[in-house]
Amino acid sequence: MEQQVVDLAHFSLHESEIQHALGRVKVKDVDYADIYIESTIAESVSMEEGIVKRAVKSISQGAGVRATAGEKTGFAYSDELSKRDLEIAADTARYIANSPQGETPIAVTHRPKLSQNLYPIDKPNTEIATQDRIDLLNVIDAEARKYDTRITKVMASFNTEQKIIMVATSDGLLVGDIQPLSRLQVTCIAEEGTNRQVGSYGGGGRIGFSFYQEENRAREYAHEAARQAILNLSAVDAPAGVMPVVLAGGWPGILLHEAIGHGLEADFNRRKTSAFCSLMGQRVASDVCTIVDDGTLPSRRGSLNIDDEGTPTTRTVLIEDGILRGYITDRLNARLMGIPLTGNGRREDFRSIVLPRMTNTFMLAGQSDPDDIIGSVKNGLYAASFGGGQVDITNGKFVFSASEAYLIEDGKITKPVKGATLIGSGPDILKQVSMVGHDLKLDSGIGTCGKEGQSVPVGVGLPTIRIDEITVGGTSAR
Repeated sequence: MEQQVVDLAHFSLHESEIQHALGRVKVKDVDYADIYIESTIAESVSMEEGIVKRAVKSISQGAGVRATAGEKTGFAYSDELSKRDLEIAADTARYIANSPQGETPIAVTHRPKLSQNLYPIDKPNTEIATQDRIDLLNVIDAEARKYDTRITKVMASFNTEQKIIMVATSDGLLVGDIQPLSRLQVTCIAEEGTNRQVGSYGGGGRIGFSFYQEENRAREYAHEAARQAILNLSAVDAPAGVMPVVLAGGWPGILLHEAIGHGLEADFNRRKTSAFCSLMGQRVASDVCTIVDDGTLPSRRGSLNIDDEGTPTTRTVLIEDGILRGYITDRLNARLMGIPLTGNGRREDFRSIVLPRMTNTFMLAGQSDPDDIIGSVKNGLYAASFGGGQVDITNGKFVFSASEAYLIEDGKITKPVKGATLIGSGPDILKQVSMVGHDLKLDSGIGTCGKEGQSVPVGVGLPTIRIDEITVGGTSAR
């Protein structure tokens, strides 16, 4: 499907108004300036116990104006898209950057066509009827309850977003994109006597409504959430101590995202607050580890045709055969550090400044058979899915809770366990990876990354891997 062309008419603006605002902010002392314009329609329907609890539709639009001078950034935004409001935002951004007023309009010299069309959908999210959304949630509610009589509560939500953006820069660039996004989430509660457990599953991406109706996906989401809840009813206490751990493919890649990925974002390394700041070209992982950030995967939640600075997204090799090869950059940090621009300048919305952020971050497949990886562990833990976690960027130390995990005994997966946490340091853990499976799997499309108060959609992935030693926090002595 051909990508729809975005122009200023979407925002009832004229090119001369953009040129004039840019001219006010881009003066001799300003290295770079841009205007980011956005219009978003977001809709959410949630159901609990077969009853629609919430149905919300919101519409927002506005523009953010930025001026960078050396390491200084001036930023201002307006939720009104008039010539006068853009002028005020431009003057404010320039003033914060401590630069004099400009008056020469910035000409738009190139309007590139998008070099990629990563999310072709037949029907925009804005055209999905509310009743169709409710019908989808009703199917999920019924399927989850049919899975097992011990499922006592079902909660489900379906969220969509249609975002139109346009970026105008002091380099003369004017480029836009239409970015769909949707996510379906299911949570089930299972009860057996006084034992009460939770299971959750979901999926999504830059996809249309039909995706959830194909291949019984919505039903599969319901079954998976119910399965996890029922499984946890029989879980035993997790062991505690230092032991080998096998991570399953897919969502467990969130550990890479948090413990390693953030430490490879350029702003932390420019300010020398990352554990990786002085390690370029050095070994930071075992030689079986290659990790990339790739914003060009079709329809994935973290993918973008262009980032929020108008730069096409790319595939960036971060760690290659254990050697640190690259950082994740936006325009400001790439310029200040003298390193390549990777197309990772992202913001939550027009009210937010640009930060270097991950898109889809994952470890590439290796050579090992997943069964051989599990069979190599006499006594350890198999972590199939993770819940929440915390990480300290300065040293890479993390704590993650496993939402689905099992004992490995004599090379076989046995009892499910509850209360398992993984504790370690990202740089140290990477060096403990001794086997990488050939079964790379990306997550189902539920990831959201937080940084400096901003949230953006992301993707993660992982093949089955063996970590030789990691501290497991649990409640059962080994």
